[in-house]
Amino acid sequence: MTEQAIEPASDYIDIADAKRRIKAIFIGSIGNLVEWYDFYAYTAFALYFAPAFFPGNDPVVQQLNVAVVFAATFLMRPLGGWFFGYLADHFGRRISLTLSVVFMCFGSLIIALTPTYATIGFAAPVILALARVIEGLSLGGEYGASATYLSEVADPKHRGFYSSFQYVTLIGGQLTAIIVLLLLQKVFLTPQELKDWGWRIPFAIGAALAIFAAVMRRGLHETEAFEEAKKVVKPTGSITNLLRYPRELLLVVGLTAGGTAAFYTFTTYMQTFVKLSVGLTEDQTTFVIFGTLVFATILQPIYGAISDKIGRKPLLIFFGVAGTLATVPLLMTLKETKSPFVAFVLICCAWLFVAGYTSINAVVKAELFPTNVRALGVGLPYAITVSVFGGTAPAIALYFKSIGHEEWFYFYLSGIICLSLIIYATMRDTKHTSAMHRHE
Repeated sequence: MTEQAIEPASDYIDIADAKRRIKAIFIGSIGNLVEWYDFYAYTAFALYFAPAFFPGNDPVVQQLNVAVVFAATFLMRPLGGWFFGYLADHFGRRISLTLSVVFMCFGSLIIALTPTYATIGFAAPVILALARVIEGLSLGGEYGASATYLSEVADPKHRGFYSSFQYVTLIGGQLTAIIVLLLLQKVFLTPQELKDWGWRIPFAIGAALAIFAAVMRRGLHETEAFEEAKKVVKPTGSITNLLRYPRELLLVVGLTAGGTAAFYTFTTYMQTFVKLSVGLTEDQTTFVIFGTLVFATILQPIYGAISDKIGRKPLLIFFGVAGTLATVPLLMTLKETKSPFVAFVLICCAWLFVAGYTSINAVVKAELFPTNVRALGVGLPYAITVSVFGGTAPAIALYFKSIGHEEWFYFYLSGIICLSLIIYATMRDTKHTSAMHRHE
């Protein structure tokens, strides 16, 4: 039975209901922005705080240590996906969303306040790693709970549009981190001040924003889907119950692999790529990446709205086909250019197809699962797949570059997207066969 047979197709618009939904989506999304700001602040300011936590005079070794701690964040994400997914399915979406942003607050606050290696020795990097573990747990849980909440609180006709704001705010978190970096670099502090103590400021800002988001999330209303499900079946959120849906779990893995590899390539790794491989200056790199992220942000709700009209599957196939065919020539052309403007245009071209995944991946996954296991079903396999294919993308790219075969990464990325394309082409269109109404 299709979702259309369950949910009314009336064109009547309840203004009060629309305002309530929009408010809930805004609050849910703003917390997502705060979490991802904290996440990206670590990479954005790593150059400045690395000497404070890791001894020695070799900046390469210091950055390597920072990268190892960064990797720990991804290792903890599956555990966070399980823990917060269980909370969301068992106790409600609101408590899971609120607690995840509180965890992020603690992680950021610890980094902001931790004494340096010169003061407390080896305990400094240990505490830094602990803070990143806490943030990894938070991020692992945020995706599933947020995707579920935004999908459930949206009205059926505009679910793709509203859920696309998850990636609007996710990318917005990176933009916010870049803005803070630029303000501190260009306006308020000298490079030496940033290195001495100014690197603590973005983490203090992140902790304060997280407290604000947690207070706002406490006032969120629970979704109607969760409340209705409680009347039909006892909430569990257990792994055992989730394993009743092996096909859906494998679909989430297949859906995510190519998309997350592309996303981390054109966000996290792209800053390194245009600086080291293209040869742009630091300022040119910052402004090119900032501009392309703004462009990517604008695309998300546009593509989400398109999916509400034509379905989710056509957009996923568009991403899969274009990503498979265009990734290699696009990255090869990008490497050869020396123009910041051409680099900006080429990365924007990449976002034209990457947004086919990012804009709707949350709602597609949410539409696969019934209410009682939705947050866990979205969050856990997603977190595992991101750890394998997303978090490793920059490291794989840098490894191929280090052995003199950077172009191998282009083919690797294209191949991963092609594998996901097989899933996109053979799966059902979740807009027309949604499980959003099912409470099992």
